[in-house]
Order: sequence, then structure tokens, then C-alpha cells
Amino acid sequence: MVTTHERLLQRPLQPKDGTAGIERPRGLLESVPEDPEPLLELASRHVVSSRQFDRAKLAQLFRLAAQYESTPQLMHLPLTGKILISAFYEPSTRTRLSFESAWHRLGGAVMSITDPKSTGIAKGESLADIAEMFNNYGDVIVLRSSEDQAVYDMLDTLRIPIVNAGNGIDEHPTQAMADLYTIAKWRPELLQGPVPEGERIRVGIIGVPSRMRTVRSLLLLLACFPEAVGEVVIVSNEPENFDAGQRKELEEAGLRLRVVGELDPVLPELDVVYINAIAWVGDSFESLGSGLHLTRESPLKPGAIILHPLARGKELATELDDTPHNWYFAQARGAVFIRMALLTSVVRRISAVMDTPEE
Repeated sequence: MVTTHERLLQRPLQPKDGTAGIERPRGLLESVPEDPEPLLELASRHVVSSRQFDRAKLAQLFRLAAQYESTPQLMHLPLTGKILISAFYEPSTRTRLSFESAWHRLGGAVMSITDPKSTGIAKGESLADIAEMFNNYGDVIVLRSSEDQAVYDMLDTLRIPIVNAGNGIDEHPTQAMADLYTIAKWRPELLQGPVPEGERIRVGIIGVPSRMRTVRSLLLLLACFPEAVGEVVIVSNEPENFDAGQRKELEEAGLRLRVVGELDPVLPELDVVYINAIAWVGDSFESLGSGLHLTRESPLKPGAIILHPLARGKELATELDDTPHNWYFAQARGAVFIRMALLTSVVRRISAVMDTPEE
């Protein structure tokens, strides 16, 4: 008798259903004219906040990411000889591996730190002193920390760029880039200028902007494209959802925001549904959004896409994985390529992949 495991071993590897968006980068690549100037502005710069990016930089990063994703093997390896210090002082799977995968794909070498107890932090060493040491050992630092201020505390003594890979409940800018890159692949025309009112997307965010770094950063990047977003609906059962001044900043940038407490009544009008339930607090996390779930029975709009930064819990049912609504796997895949584009820019190697002289 053939067991289930034996049948799986005998089956040839093939793409799963529910991987919509994985083969869609070329439409984005062809819809955005190449302009290296915005990316040259990122050379040798720290990447700490979504506020550092504008429409032009994002469009060119998405274009370069699509170029990388469309090219199975690079003609040039722009980061050959460069070293990434991958410092993850908080648990991570996707973010750490996607950064390291991006760097390796670009030809560089990686040094990893996955436990602060193995560093001078365990002896009471300051982050400023650690940053001084990092200057001598690598070319770029990617830092993930449970402390909001960690990345900022290192800036004064750093002479090499640092990329924020998530700092407490503050921000996670490169995750937001991966989120928006996924939306751009789904609807490339959203990057091409003002979108007619009736064709603008409605984005639903199931999460708490004041306590979720992924949501905070995503809202800031969406605010770079207010003429493409008809409305952002925050779905939350928390009494307070915004920090002081947070909502005002977004609305002054042009976003139309609405907060609701129930999910199903608004689902039929949403084009993009972004769901998250985890907020990091110190060395642990809290689960938010109790009772807000997506299942196969949820009244999703036909053609709507679901995004999730992962890892997921009960808020997103696995039974949605094999439906066209599933763009969260493409979102995780695309994170590698958007980080490739960003790292190429930060390390001043744009000329190796775009038709431009080095800055």
C-alpha cells in the first residue's frame, strides 16, 4: 500500500495553486520608464523610515525589483566583494532570509548575528560602540531590534549605511516596500500618474497603526500615491488606533482614512485586504484584532487580493491559499527582489544594472 508521504515523494515538483502574482513583474517593468536619478540619491544613505521615500524613488525601486525578478540570472553581480552584516536581535524568518538571499543573489557575502547574547550587548556594550566596530567589518548593516530607538542610537557613530529591518513598534520600511511592490505588480497603472476616481483602489488594513510597525510604514508609503488610492479603511476593534499626529500626517498627505470595527460589512468594497495580528512589544509580542478573520466564506470582492506580512495565525485561514485572492505568497517572494533593488542603490552599484555612469 502506497502511503500519502510516498505519493508526495513520487510527484514531480510543480507550482502550487494560489500563487497569483508570482509571474507578473514584467507588466510593471514595462510600465515605468527607467530613470536612475532617484536611485542615485539613495547611495551611501541610511534607510530608517518610510518617510525617506517619495513617489519617484519608489517607482524606480519597483522597476528595478521587477527587472531583477524577471531575470533568472544576473549578467553582473554588482555586490561582489561587499559584506553585509545581518544583525537580527529579534526573531525573524522571512525578513532575515530575504535580506540575506538578496545580498547573496547580488554576489556579496554575509555575516549573521541572530542572538544579542552572543555580542557585546550581553556585556553591557552600548549600541554606539557596537556601531563603531561594525564600521570596520562590513559595508552595510541590516538591523532588526525589539527596541524602537536602537537604529537611531547607532546613527551618530556609523560610517556605513544601516537598513532598518524592524525596530520595535516604530517602523518596518522594507516590508512596506514589499507590500506596495506587490500592489504595483497587480495594478501597474497605479504608478503612472493620477488615476480616475472610479478606478482608484480601496485598501482595507486589518491592524492597529499605532502599535504595528508594518501598518505604520505601509500607510506612510501609501501616502506617496494618494491619487491612486480612493480610501484606506482601518479595521480594528481597539479603542485607540493612531498615535498623536499620525492620522493628521497621513490625511494632510492626501489619504482618505476611515476606521470601522467590523470586517465583513466592508469586505465587498475592498480591492486590497491587508491583514496582520502581531505587534512586537519588547522581547515578546501581542496579538491584536481578536475576532477579525479571513476565511473562504468571507465576503471578499471578486478580484480582490489579500496581503499578509507573515507569519500568520488564525486570522488568515490556509483554505484561502489556493484561491486567486492569495497574493501573500507573491508578497513574500517579491520581498527578496525589492531588497535587492534597495541594497544595490544603497551600495552605489546602480551603474552595474542600469544604463548610467556611477555617481
